[in-house]
Amino acid sequence: MVETALLGFPRIGPHRELKQALERHWSGRAPAENLDQGATSIRREHIQGAVRAGVDVVPCNDFSLYDHVLDTAVLVGAVPARFAAVPSAAHERYFAMARGTATVKPLEMTKWFDTNYHYLVPEIDAGTRFALQADKLLSELRDAREWGVRARPVVLGPLSFLLLAKSHNAALPLSPLLDRLVPVYEELLTAISDAGGSEVQIDEPCLVTDVTDDELMAFEGAWQRLVTARPTLQITLATYFGGLGKNLERIISLPAAEFHLDLVRAPEQLDRAITALSSSARLSLGVVDGRNIWIADLESLIALIEPVIEKLGADRVRLAPSCSLLHVPYSAEGEERLDARVRSWLAFGQEKLGELQLLKAALGADGETRRELIAANHSAVMSRRTSTLTHDPAVADRLQAIRPRDLERRSPYAQRAELQAQRLKLPELPTTTIGSFPQTKEIREARRRHESEVMSTEDYEAFLRDQIRFVVEFQDRLGLDVLVHGESERNDMVQYFAEQLNGFAISAHGWVQSYGSRCVKPPILFGDVTRPMPMTVRWWRHAQSCTRKPVKGMLTGPVTILQWSFVRDDQPRAETCQQIALAIRDETLDLERAGAQIIQIDEAALREGLPLRRADQEHYVRWAVDCFRLAANGVADATQLHSHMCYSEFNEMIEHIARMDADVISIEASRSQMDLLDAFRDFRYPNAVGPGVYDIHSPRIPTAEEIVGLLHEAEGRIPRERLWVNPDCGLKTRGWEEVTPALEHLVEAARSLRAGTGARIS
Repeated sequence: MVETALLGFPRIGPHRELKQALERHWSGRAPAENLDQGATSIRREHIQGAVRAGVDVVPCNDFSLYDHVLDTAVLVGAVPARFAAVPSAAHERYFAMARGTATVKPLEMTKWFDTNYHYLVPEIDAGTRFALQADKLLSELRDAREWGVRARPVVLGPLSFLLLAKSHNAALPLSPLLDRLVPVYEELLTAISDAGGSEVQIDEPCLVTDVTDDELMAFEGAWQRLVTARPTLQITLATYFGGLGKNLERIISLPAAEFHLDLVRAPEQLDRAITALSSSARLSLGVVDGRNIWIADLESLIALIEPVIEKLGADRVRLAPSCSLLHVPYSAEGEERLDARVRSWLAFGQEKLGELQLLKAALGADGETRRELIAANHSAVMSRRTSTLTHDPAVADRLQAIRPRDLERRSPYAQRAELQAQRLKLPELPTTTIGSFPQTKEIREARRRHESEVMSTEDYEAFLRDQIRFVVEFQDRLGLDVLVHGESERNDMVQYFAEQLNGFAISAHGWVQSYGSRCVKPPILFGDVTRPMPMTVRWWRHAQSCTRKPVKGMLTGPVTILQWSFVRDDQPRAETCQQIALAIRDETLDLERAGAQIIQIDEAALREGLPLRRADQEHYVRWAVDCFRLAANGVADATQLHSHMCYSEFNEMIEHIARMDADVISIEASRSQMDLLDAFRDFRYPNAVGPGVYDIHSPRIPTAEEIVGLLHEAEGRIPRERLWVNPDCGLKTRGWEEVTPALEHLVEAARSLRAGTGARIS
């Protein structure tokens, strides 16, 4: 009989226990021992829960207190010198690398491939001395054995680790780095074997990207060394988020006990893999979607898998999710508030384990028994395909009516900028924020009381009006030039809109990790999208009534709503995104009619959705930018349009960002010391840019002098007349005790540069 395997499981705990433990520790309310005890409890439940679900191969070392790439940097000793003075005990150095300290900047953070998960970017240079620090991994392996499970350790592989890292020196060639790093991995494999491990999973997701021939050759040499380090250790080479493409045969021909393939993203690679597989290696079939929450079509999967078993034999086939289940919630149990029909279509983490076991049982059963086993699944699959919940003919008619002029502004940027300058009368280097202000304990408590009907809607909305007035008046006193209303009424920048749009459902407990303790609850986009009524106008009107300065209308863009939702998989994503764009266009025009002079449509996830292979990128960027333009471009020339993008490497898509034609874009730039603006050095970007000068993902407060230095760096790429001053991102996750001085310094820096007193910082 075939076996089932798990590549990784969600880390945060069924009720976000890890988030709570981390934040208690960071606030000084709980020592490191308490954090470790909580983490151990979560890990134990992961492992024992997987065993109870019938999983044959259970992972360990997939758990992390913050991020698995950061864990790998610590594992191989890639700790930058600036952290050497930070004590290593009680996770102090580890969290300093993740979050920074008052005096030390953290590692950069960016998106994990095309997901909404953030990883910490390792720093490698010519002086990096790799050295094994395997205490965490070996401890978790020992714990699993004490709990009665022979777990398979999961390790990010050396190729992907180095390709995901950055160097502050000139680009370092890969082969010498691998030569220095591979001995550490060899030592690690020996230690795993000595500790009683029989298998190890080495993840190399970078193999599904456009690796060069030189990089592949370097990897092949490194891999040969790894598999001979301890021949008795069975090594799985795991790839996911795409297919191996033209390199499949070369990679599958490498020596390994097992190869894992993502057959959800790239089912076309299966037949070639079977042909290329050696006579002894196993094939791990990633057939259950680890990135989305829809039930699997077990009947179709059986038809896919049975021929593989016939060719290879059951003992050489394993069934698995396509990737780690890090990207889906724990369990759909307790989601009684969802429409029962939609609920029947969902499979969160625990349900996916059940699907694996049901699939395994059905493959080993005769025809009648098999039909009985998958009858409920078949019924749910057919229900979703035929449901009237998913299709609205009026939406299809509206999509057909879209014309090219709907995607265009009326005049070029230069003409619009002149009209906007006359209307807004902003100073040089205008200051603003991205949108949200701290979501305080009081705001969260009021929201909770309103949702539980302890607080009336009338009282709750009065509370929100007071919060908005407070935030607007705070910004006025501070001296910011363009204000925001603070978004105290919004639980999340995507969920808030999804709750008011037809075609979405909101789970009660569907949390996933974004980074560290930051969790998000992606909406479930199951059907055609429409906007029944205005969503933001009344809150904007109230905010604008509190000041004479312009207040931005704040919207989330269609691509970001798409990317940060669990999206229907029964039609092209481009079509779904167009539907969202039309709904946001309606809101944009309503804000303008209400008097908004500046409207910001955030596309934080535009870069995130970029396909991993260059050959597939042009099509995506074309429709994604068109959807932004559809949402934004119905307004008059004098209305200034802003957009915000997070953690975006712009070099490969700067021309497409220019085609968005937003009057002002704001971007993350402070952690990279403005390195992300290098794309603007060679490309003559025509519109205005606000490079972030305050890293809101760290509790560290920048000084005015540091911000002046960053703005000087920015002026080397962007003329001052088109430069804005703003934080990297929204401020909802920070406290007022951090936000207030940081924004004071931001305003001070802008004023000193306007006055000519801001000296360049070396």
